[in-house]
Amino acid sequence: MNTRRDLPDSPYLAAAGGRKPHRVPVWFMRQAGRSLPEYRQLRAKNTMMQACFDAELICEITLQPVRRHGVDAAILFSDIVVPLRAAGIGLDIVPDVGPVIDHPIRTDADVAAVRPLDAAEVAPVAEAIGMLVGALGDVPLIGFAGAPFTLASYLVEGGPSRNHERTKAMMLGEPQTWHALMSKLTDVTIAFLRTQLDAGVDAIQLFDSWAGTLSLADYRHFVLPHSTRVFAELAAHLGQERSDSGIKPAVPMTHFGVGTAELLGAMGEAGATVVGVDWRTTLTDAATRVGPGKALQGNLDPVVLLAGWPAVERAVRGVVEDGRRAIDAGATGHVFNLGHGVLPPTDPGIVTDTVALVHSL
Repeated sequence: MNTRRDLPDSPYLAAAGGRKPHRVPVWFMRQAGRSLPEYRQLRAKNTMMQACFDAELICEITLQPVRRHGVDAAILFSDIVVPLRAAGIGLDIVPDVGPVIDHPIRTDADVAAVRPLDAAEVAPVAEAIGMLVGALGDVPLIGFAGAPFTLASYLVEGGPSRNHERTKAMMLGEPQTWHALMSKLTDVTIAFLRTQLDAGVDAIQLFDSWAGTLSLADYRHFVLPHSTRVFAELAAHLGQERSDSGIKPAVPMTHFGVGTAELLGAMGEAGATVVGVDWRTTLTDAATRVGPGKALQGNLDPVVLLAGWPAVERAVRGVVEDGRRAIDAGATGHVFNLGHGVLPPTDPGIVTDTVALVHSL
């Protein structure tokens, strides 16, 4: 395993690790993506899956928003279905649709056919991380993966879904099959994140994008044990110790979902040091729901960036102020972010100005 970089002046690592940063740190989910003309130029020559398995493209796309916006962290350019492809599952990322699975998982036999992650398949990802660690200087690199539930929802539905009918039907009607699938996907997620940690990422984020479709009771029974195992095994891999307030923050770990206001307390129990909050919940309320000992990340509505600078400035100031109140309410820190990803029509200049404004506050 690579020796961890020492980045004592990083505001992101300070806030995510429960220390006081010298400024409010800011980065954006999907900051490397379709809002950037330089990204669209590269993608015009490569499919999404090609870009996700090409070390040089991963490196270049990851660096683009750091160069342009001056954000306080880079996030590895990848996709949550990359480890599924590396586990032998046939899929593609279809433009304007999303991940589409060749053979959806519906039976015990389908679950049994899911293979462990093939490390050789994700070697370009590890290579790209090695390149990025050298290129980023004192800017930390966040690695990430999809959480087992969100991966399962794609596999069972066969692609994106509004109501997740087949997913919930398996979960509620065939719980043994469900937990077997979740256990295999937990192994895949852990292996993919271990690959990134061993290659040198400075932090990780677990995206449970669709967990907000669940009730709190269903989340606790069918999802939380598997997400908890992800964080626990990564902590053990890093030699970090768990405590009542989570994992010691040598490598900050963020747990994020959309529409998860009612789940925040349970998500906070899974073992991450940072809990991501979408725009539907104030950070102050989130601090109470998550409980003490965790930093919060968020939570500007991505659509605000399309509303013109006066609206952006008011909203950004509001989020920063809310973050301060959240710290007063028990949060150990605040990382400014959106409540989900940067939308494709967003003016990159607005994003750059938002970063400058957060830093000025």
